[in-house]
Amino acid sequence: MTQFSEHQLIDWRRELHSWPELSGREVETTARLRRWLQDAGLRLLDYPLETGVIVEVGRGDTLIALRADIDALPIHEATGLAYRSRNSGVMHACGHDVHSAVMLGAALQLKAVEDQLTGRIRILFQPAEENATGARQLINAGVLDGVQAIFGMHNEPGLPTGTFATRGGAFYANADKFIVRVSGKGAHAAHPEEGVDSIVVASQIIQALQSLTSRSFNTLDSLVLSVTRIDAGKTWNVLPGEAEFGGTVRTHDKQVRAELEQRARTLVENIAAANGASASFSWHPGPPVLENDARWAQFACNVAQQEGYRVQTAELHLGGEDFAYYLQQIPGAFVSIGSASEFGLHHGGFNPDEALIAPAAHYFTQLAQQALQHLNARCRDAILN
Repeated sequence: MTQFSEHQLIDWRRELHSWPELSGREVETTARLRRWLQDAGLRLLDYPLETGVIVEVGRGDTLIALRADIDALPIHEATGLAYRSRNSGVMHACGHDVHSAVMLGAALQLKAVEDQLTGRIRILFQPAEENATGARQLINAGVLDGVQAIFGMHNEPGLPTGTFATRGGAFYANADKFIVRVSGKGAHAAHPEEGVDSIVVASQIIQALQSLTSRSFNTLDSLVLSVTRIDAGKTWNVLPGEAEFGGTVRTHDKQVRAELEQRARTLVENIAAANGASASFSWHPGPPVLENDARWAQFACNVAQQEGYRVQTAELHLGGEDFAYYLQQIPGAFVSIGSASEFGLHHGGFNPDEALIAPAAHYFTQLAQQALQHLNARCRDAILN
């Protein structure tokens, strides 16, 4: 059944790791994936995509999808590995090279048993996950047309190798961005009374935003607001007339998300006005809450147990994931597979355990086959009833 060696998958992962590319620029990554898949006899589908690869295995009306992401991050690698990034300032610090290797393995295994499949499996090597545009590109291109269920994974550095976790319902958080621009009045630093200090106003707003999340919402709500940058002033003896800061908000509840946006906007505008300044608050929605279909999540767990994983219920995850857009369209499940890295995701020292790759490829091969069988059985039952 297996048409690859573990070493082959690791070699492919390392080649991808050495040549990472940012979201929307995965030209060479796409070329490598296309070459490897074509050499293995996989059927490539033609969609209007600048980067990314879509392949399909099997025949019939029943259709599921598997998804890997392929883009990297603007991070300087600090692993010291022999196969470290050769693109300065760009790194696979989230493990998308690992995800790609896993789905390459699944694609080759499924191709080897193509005559035994009871439907089709469409495998998506998706670009631009990190900037949350890739999934929507594929949806708009029609990649989900006819797909009845979809499955994907993320490696989890906080879990040991051989551990599997997922949950039904909300899993990953929505990942929104906000920007606050404060307009005061510049002045000589020796005479602050002649101006309106935008830095002081911005500082008050930042403190109030932290209190907003900790004192105005239920402590049992999963809610994080982080200010991640601030820009004000150019020299040491001038009070700047403008200040700007921004950050992110993560929640798992649509009502909490909407209420926080409105209350933060009111707070920003009122604190600025109370100080004689003005401020604008802009909200930039990111991926929505990733909500697994409860039945498919349990199905995914059952297959994982069969494949020898240590299965556990995942905790709520405050990271964002654009796989959520697929799950708004069709049911499916997103899962975590342990990668046992000392350093976490988006860190220059991130170094996942490559021993996860081959077992995960076997897992998705089994998951795809059993999902097709399950859908066909449901269809037969519906006809009989």
